[in-house]
Amino acid sequence: MQHRKRAWFGAVATTTATVVGATLIAGCGSDTKADNEVRNIIYLLGDGMGRTHVTAARQRFAGANGRLAMEQLPYLGAVATYAVEPNSAKPSLVTDSASAATAWASGVKTYNAAIGVDAYGKSVPTLMEQAKAAGFATGNVSTAEITDATPAAMFSHTLLRGCQGPVYSESSCLPKKSDGGYEAAPADKTLITPIAEQIARNNTADVIFGGGLARFEPDDQKALQDNGYQVLGSMGDPALKAQTADSQKVATAADLKSVGGQKVVGLFNRGNLTVTNARNALPDTAPQKQEPTLADMTTKAIDLLSSRKDSKGFLLQVEGAQIDKRSHANDAAQTLDEVKAFDDAIAAAMDFAKKDGHTMVVVTADHECAGFNIIEKGTFTNAEAVAPPANADSGNSANNSKPARDAKDNVKDPVRSGGFVNGAGANDPRNFAPATFRTPDDPADVKDGSPEASLWLTYLSGNHTGADVQIYAYGPGADVFATSQENTSLYTKMHKALLP
Repeated sequence: MQHRKRAWFGAVATTTATVVGATLIAGCGSDTKADNEVRNIIYLLGDGMGRTHVTAARQRFAGANGRLAMEQLPYLGAVATYAVEPNSAKPSLVTDSASAATAWASGVKTYNAAIGVDAYGKSVPTLMEQAKAAGFATGNVSTAEITDATPAAMFSHTLLRGCQGPVYSESSCLPKKSDGGYEAAPADKTLITPIAEQIARNNTADVIFGGGLARFEPDDQKALQDNGYQVLGSMGDPALKAQTADSQKVATAADLKSVGGQKVVGLFNRGNLTVTNARNALPDTAPQKQEPTLADMTTKAIDLLSSRKDSKGFLLQVEGAQIDKRSHANDAAQTLDEVKAFDDAIAAAMDFAKKDGHTMVVVTADHECAGFNIIEKGTFTNAEAVAPPANADSGNSANNSKPARDAKDNVKDPVRSGGFVNGAGANDPRNFAPATFRTPDDPADVKDGSPEASLWLTYLSGNHTGADVQIYAYGPGADVFATSQENTSLYTKMHKALLP
């Protein structure tokens, strides 16, 4: 590993700005907008949030006949999420967050792990860069490290999403060759400049809230402050080679509440922000209790961006990142709470949009994660069974599958299923059983983790799936999202709405 090479970023910043500016000269319309046109876009992304994540959260928190805030938006559509293979247009059917985020941020399909580049490794301008150059205020909010794939794709460009900082390494920043070595460094050195370094110097987002303080160093703070940012907390001691939890100071919810100004950076954890479920269980003295919620960060970002008198409007991206991260972990309790926390942020965005009248709100996901499923109460999954179900059709033997299976072994295997994962079997790390949760429709004495709870949840895997995801939209022109569409078309539609 090497420390970052400062000359890399400065050498290419002017070139990037020129490309973005040239794109805008061709595409930007009049500064005057009609009363029914879009002045602001709030784009909210539930990372890993599939259709069942939404359904399960609704049933858990609002009941079967209730609705989450996102489900009350008037326009509903679907989004195809596939990526492509490197150096080709061949579909890669299951995307990761990096390629999906690049699709909506820049309008191109790319390979998994790519940030702000096309499938051939060429840098492409982002909607946030274009909006900033056209005179709009910009913001980026996440419950993950702000250098993570989803937020990074709006304001950085790297060949690999792992090139986050604070150090540079070939394994994190350069793709591998078939012989096990690494590709040569590209001519555009930005593409192997750590994301944290890019964020601190490119002025793309005016308001930046999230986690990932450990990715930044004191010279990043100086660069931000030199560019007019107010930095909440501290990125460390300039005398130290490596920053630690003792040398850095995370921002707090109190800092967030009191801050004003046009350009603000607040990083509230050295890593990802603490999930709602875990934070709620901690004592009031725990440092994690000082972290703001996603709704808090969203509300503050909107307040700061909307108060700007020198902008045409604003573009704000908000990510509920932990839905994906806790789905990877197959932790249904944490996943549900993160969907609810994300929905609270949507409610905050809608409060502003309804009063404003010129704000488009778009809510979607980058992909589904882990094959989240609601199963029938009292049943079990194939993962718990001795063998899969029978495959014969008693009414028409021509429909029988081969090789044939009978039903005698389609019973729950006591070795593989020791009880509910948040109930009787919670202490068995190899337990494949469902997680069960009470809902508002259950009697008051029903508990989570009991067989009486009506919501039974399970996972297919610990990885992403290729399912289409839902999209909800509100505001002037938002009806264009009420269709089945490619994820790249989200860029096209938002660009047309904000930068016609």
